[in-house]
Amino acid sequence: MPPTSTVDRPSNVSEALARGRLGIPSVIFFVLSAAAPLTVVAGVVTTGYGVIGVTGIPLAFLLIAAVLALFSVGYVAMSRRVENAGAFYAYISRGLGRPAGVGAAWVALIAYNALQVGLYGTIGVAAEPVLDRLFGGHPHWAVVALVAWALVGLLGLLRVDLNGLVLAALLVAEIVVVLVFDLGQLGNPADGRVSFASFSPDNLFVPGVGAVLVLAVLGFVGFESAVVFSEESKDPKRTVPLATYLSVAIIAGLYALSSWTMTVAVGQDRIVAESGEQSVGLIFNLAAAQLGDTAVTIGQVLFLTSVLAAMISFHNTTARYTFALGRERVLPAVFGQTSARTGAPRAASVAQSALGLLVILLYAVNGWDPVVQLFFWVGTTGGFGVLLLIATTSVAVIAYFARSAGGENLWRRAIAPGLATIALFVIIWLAVSNFANLLGVAPDSTLRWALPTAYPVAALLGIGWALLLRSNRPDTYARIGLGAASAAAAIKPDAPAAVEVTR
Repeated sequence: MPPTSTVDRPSNVSEALARGRLGIPSVIFFVLSAAAPLTVVAGVVTTGYGVIGVTGIPLAFLLIAAVLALFSVGYVAMSRRVENAGAFYAYISRGLGRPAGVGAAWVALIAYNALQVGLYGTIGVAAEPVLDRLFGGHPHWAVVALVAWALVGLLGLLRVDLNGLVLAALLVAEIVVVLVFDLGQLGNPADGRVSFASFSPDNLFVPGVGAVLVLAVLGFVGFESAVVFSEESKDPKRTVPLATYLSVAIIAGLYALSSWTMTVAVGQDRIVAESGEQSVGLIFNLAAAQLGDTAVTIGQVLFLTSVLAAMISFHNTTARYTFALGRERVLPAVFGQTSARTGAPRAASVAQSALGLLVILLYAVNGWDPVVQLFFWVGTTGGFGVLLLIATTSVAVIAYFARSAGGENLWRRAIAPGLATIALFVIIWLAVSNFANLLGVAPDSTLRWALPTAYPVAALLGIGWALLLRSNRPDTYARIGLGAASAAAAIKPDAPAAVEVTR
């Protein structure tokens, strides 16, 4: 039977994402929503202070921002030549070869799905004070999670620019509230003085620095997703670089400022104890004392919408990874179809929703802790997977430009990516060494090695699958990493690929 061409497919499906619907602001909204500013400030920062006990977190955010900015130099240079919703998968395929790219794709699917479904574990906690204030009670966490799941799933089937509008409204309000809280904390310093001690290297480079740096990286997860939306951007060669750099700068500035003002309001010598005792409630308790109950209510509502916005953003990112793999037939072709009406990757989106539903029901039926065992363990592991992908992509950028400089200067094609690679692999080593601390489990816990080990296992399985494709389906193997061009290659399998040869 001859291969099916696009004219044989139903008229309501396509193999292309909707082009030209996202400008720079919309892409930034997707990126920053994944970063979830209020969730990080209220949860990640207080965890860093209270659990790890290191007070140099503001400086850690700035150091990680510098590393990611170095990484972004080569990353965005490559984005001008490789336009693919698969992002890391496509870049690693072009730089390190198709088998490595498919291995990275398997890692990306696990990591981004973990980040997305992990958020269902905290939505109930985020909603609890809001529902209690409005209705005098709150339902089981799974009920709240299912409502959020339905909303996210519905939005995932609509136009991507509509998702961008929803995220814009939620994110702007969220950032405004964070800044208002910061001003309140800065205007009420402990002991009547403003201290900058948390920016001192002496308060960062202490035992536990590795865990803090990894925690800071987790706060930035999502910055890399600007490339995922390149095919839907109005001007990818301009939108992706600007959105990436601006996102890193905004995230760094907001997190460093917020974590610093928290120490100003509580006191450098008391921040560890107060964070350990009050946890997520610390920032809201400070707001109640400084700004009143109305500010707390608004903050709690936006904490809830912050989690919801992150769900929407990660759902869209994950669905586009799945779509990219389906379009190139690395996954079943059905995942590579989009709705001709909305341009959304509908099969990939539905599959992601199905996984989310399964996880919610599994945790609810078994009575597992949604916050610790879903949000914290699964989410942290997802962030570690993204760190592995960033580091591998940095190596791929160097290899890609080593074969063809493509008009890029030495700084963009080698020096900046090289420095970033060294720093990223140091952070990975620190992450593995401190994984028990990150999860909050005993050093001899099985989870300490089982969760991070899932990624090299997935990568090896992906590499094995790519080698099978090379032997049994060479036409599919040849399309790996082509992006939108893979659809044309599917219609004319004998046509030569319009990209440089990769292994």
